Amino acid sequence: MSDLPTSGPSLRMISMIVYGLFALGFVTSGLFTFATLAAVIIMYVKRADAAGTLYATHFDWLINTFLWSLLWLALSFLTMFIGIGWLGLIATVVWVLYRLIKGFLLLLDGKPIVV
Repeated sequence: MSDLPTSGPSLRMISMIVYGLFALGFVTSGLFTFATLAAVIIMYVKRADAAGTLYATHFDWLINTFLWSLLWLALSFLTMFIGIGWLGLIATVVWVLYRLIKGFLLLLDGKPIVV
């Protein structure tokens, strides 16, 4: 049975979907948080399949973006009480948007993320 062709979406399509879900959750300011969480779950599930391909770099890029943005958003919210949290919030939003756009454009070009 191992000779049967695998069916389902390609890693490229999955990567595009993951970028879209991540962006949907982020751009709606958490209204569709489930979309971002679904993207992270999909990335962890498909990570082994993507190992050794250019898509693995995109999954790592988005997982790191998600984890770091959680940290920076939490710190921003904590520091809003002393008035500097808004700066952190704005910086985090700009940083995440940059990473989403850069990663998606590289994905469209068929290039890996090189840090």
